[in-house]
Amino acid sequence: MTVVAIICGTMLVVAAILALVRAERGPSMLDRTVALDVFVTALVGGIVLESAVSGRLDTLPILVVLSLVGFVGSVTIARFAAVEPEGEGRVRTAEEVAQEEAARAGHDIDHPMLDEPRDLIEPKDPKGTEHSTTIGAIPQAAKTVQDITGPKEER
Repeated sequence: MTVVAIICGTMLVVAAILALVRAERGPSMLDRTVALDVFVTALVGGIVLESAVSGRLDTLPILVVLSLVGFVGSVTIARFAAVEPEGEGRVRTAEEVAQEEAARAGHDIDHPMLDEPRDLIEPKDPKGTEHSTTIGAIPQAAKTVQDITGPKEER
């Protein structure tokens, strides 16, 4: 058991040193975050190793706290480092929503292809056999836009 503990301890120390070197060098905030997360993991592993060798169970609360701190820290930094598209997190006004809906509705009405019937094309896999893309789809479903929406006069 002593030889295994020495080998495990050596590997944990090497991992902790390499993680600290990566945290110091960077170059980005996410590199440093991952490095510090690895360091906390190596620290938790060292405490577990010490607990296993000595047979002590009173270090369990320390392990739980360190694990939670590492997890919450990583998730928090990842959350703030995430890139959101511009305007994605902004709340739109009622006027902006109405303009978007009007533009969308106007675009659909004036679309030149809606006046002509079109066949619906089922996707094929590379081997050339047809398959359905929806669960429970009825084969031989509506073939044209006219079959789905009805004649133009009824709309």
